[in-house]
Amino acid sequence: MSQTFDVTRTDEEIAVSAAGTEILRYVIRPDTAPEEAPKPYLFPLRFLDGGEAAVRRPHDHRWHTGLQFTWSHVADQNFWGGPTFHVEDGYRMRGNLGTMRHTGFAAEPSSGEEVVFDETLEWITSRGEHWFDEHRVQRVHSLDADRGIWAIDLETALTNVSGETLPMGSPTTAGRPSAGYTGWFWRGPRSWTGCQVVNSAGAAGEESTMGAIADWVAFSSPHDEIDGGGTVMAFAGTSEASGPEGPVEVPPIRWFTRTGIFTVTSQSPAFDQEIHLPDRGVLRLRHRFVFVAEQLEPAAREEIGKEFALR
Repeated sequence: MSQTFDVTRTDEEIAVSAAGTEILRYVIRPDTAPEEAPKPYLFPLRFLDGGEAAVRRPHDHRWHTGLQFTWSHVADQNFWGGPTFHVEDGYRMRGNLGTMRHTGFAAEPSSGEEVVFDETLEWITSRGEHWFDEHRVQRVHSLDADRGIWAIDLETALTNVSGETLPMGSPTTAGRPSAGYTGWFWRGPRSWTGCQVVNSAGAAGEESTMGAIADWVAFSSPHDEIDGGGTVMAFAGTSEASGPEGPVEVPPIRWFTRTGIFTVTSQSPAFDQEIHLPDRGVLRLRHRFVFVAEQLEPAAREEIGKEFALR
């Protein structure tokens, strides 16, 4: 069986197929409503057996969309979507929703053993201010049709061009416990609600994995509609920042995980501690997701963890 990816594209999106299944679309010019903070996203996502691996615009949080890189609290702006949390009055729509604009690819994404989305983006505030230039590289790779595996990496460099230091946080840094969602965010299918979640440190369940430091987290569930099931493994990778005067302090990556009311995760760069990125400072992140068309047993999960570890 071919171990290459096939790419088709329009002006709005790029579709990637493998082993006869369309595994993802990268939507670069979405028709997202302003209250959902428009930005490029990956949806649909599928396992190689055709099982659904994500959801877009669920009724509970319309701004949750497949797999997307985003940030909930940047100074007074929200690039995440929906209401913004303040400890004084909770979640409110505050007219502060920003936009991420795709501005171009370094090279046209093409078919082959890997597919690379090497792009530039601009982050624009609700007031029309240009706050970040982003160089984002997403790489689809490691297709193994026999084992039902494919993977995607994110490497991104966010440059602050706002003219001032920007605090980059989360609802938890704003006062809400265990709500450090920000970063590269995956929302699982509705059928994955209540699914199994474990991490590389041996923790299991939402309460034990939420906010933890671990090399990876893994979610497993049966599919809806078709027989079989899948495992999604997310890898923490790295976070580092620098400014004109040298290194900038960043907290360790902590995991935002939920399975009880819905299944989500993100490698949160600012779970419970803000990053203060100076003007012309650069934040660099590197993360990975692996999609396996099988509900992995512990030994197999550990092997995948070793094979795809980000070093």
